[in-house]
Amino acid sequence: MAKITYIDFEGTERTFDVSNGSSVMQGAIDNGVPGIDADCGGECACATCHVYVQGEWFGKVGDRGEMEDSLLEFAEAPQDNSRLSCQIEVSDALNGLVVRTPEHQQ
Repeated sequence: MAKITYIDFEGTERTFDVSNGSSVMQGAIDNGVPGIDADCGGECACATCHVYVQGEWFGKVGDRGEMEDSLLEFAEAPQDNSRLSCQIEVSDALNGLVVRTPEHQQ
């Protein structure tokens, strides 16, 4: 289990325990985090779970796959640290992970 902190565009922080093997997106859905809609249910078919991974964590969440890269091209305001939270698998190594939601997903 890992503690994941979700920060919305206005700066409100919400921290939850998320089970290993789950996704950062599923942790957000299970805990009612606003700004992560997950319209496709975590199938990497939309970009409604777009997040920005905070600094030092970006190298720890794994690489983006080709499909994720493609979807992020169509996301609003993508950045170098953009990820689809459905594609980040939670593990003990991600304990303390911090992600932010983009302004348009509020």
